[in-house]
Amino acid sequence: MDDAAQLTASVVSHGQMRLVNTLIADLVRHAGPVLRRLVVTVNVTEAEPAGAGSEPFELLVLRNDRPLGFGANHNRAFRHCDTGWFAVLNPDLRLADDALGQLLAAGEPHDGLIAPLILNADGTPADAARRLPTPFQVASRRLRRRPHGPDPDFDWLAGMCLLLNSEAFRSVGGFDERYFMYCEDTDLCLRMQLAGWHLRHVASVRLLHDARRDSHRSTRFLGWHVASLSRLWTSRVFWTYLLRRGELGPMRQSGLSPERLRSP
Repeated sequence: MDDAAQLTASVVSHGQMRLVNTLIADLVRHAGPVLRRLVVTVNVTEAEPAGAGSEPFELLVLRNDRPLGFGANHNRAFRHCDTGWFAVLNPDLRLADDALGQLLAAGEPHDGLIAPLILNADGTPADAARRLPTPFQVASRRLRRRPHGPDPDFDWLAGMCLLLNSEAFRSVGGFDERYFMYCEDTDLCLRMQLAGWHLRHVASVRLLHDARRDSHRSTRFLGWHVASLSRLWTSRVFWTYLLRRGELGPMRQSGLSPERLRSP
C-alpha cells in the first residue's frame, strides 16, 4: 500500500497499560491495512504491552527515563513515522469499526488535521470541536451545566484522536513542547490554520472516549491547565489568530492585549 494511504499511530501510557492493551485489541480487529505502525510510549514504569509481536502492524515500544509532556511524547513518536499520516490517540479510546480508515478516506490534499466525532461514555457527543478558548469562553464553559457537543464553528479539535498530515505536522514543527499538558492541541490547530492548512471534523466517523477529567479533581493537573492557558493567551500564535478572526476588541476588554506577548 502507498505510504500516503497509510498511517503511523502514537499512544502514550501514564500507568494505563490496561487501557492501551484494550485499544491495541481494537486496532487489531478494526484498523486493517491502513495502520503500518503503532508507537506505544511508556511514560512511567510499568509492564510492556501484552501480545507484542502478534499484531498485523508493527508495534514499537518507547520507554522514557522520566515522564514527558503530551507534545514531547508524540513528537518523539513522530520520528518513527514514515507514512503520509500520523495518528495521535488517547489510551482510553474505543473503536467499534475501521474509524481510522474512514478518516483517512475523508481527507483532502489541503487537510492538515482530521478528527472524528468523539462520544462520551454515555454515548452523547463530546465537545471535542471547540471555539478558541478565550478567558470569556473558558469561564462560560465552567459555568454551563447542560451537556454540550461539538461546535460547528470550531477553531480547534481536541487531541484525544487526531489524524495529522505528516507534511503539515512537520512543516509547523510538531507540537510546541513548552506546553507540558493541555493546550498543545489548541496551539497546533491554530498554527496549522495560520500556515494555510485546513481542519476537518468528520461527524460520520465516531469513536468512544472514556474521558478522565483530571484537571477537575487534581490540583496538580489544574495547575498545568492554568499554566498552559496563560502561555496560550500570551503567545503570538493566539493573538495572530485572534486578529484573523477580528476578535481583538473583546480580548482587550478582558484585560489581555498583544503588548503582553511572550517571547517566541
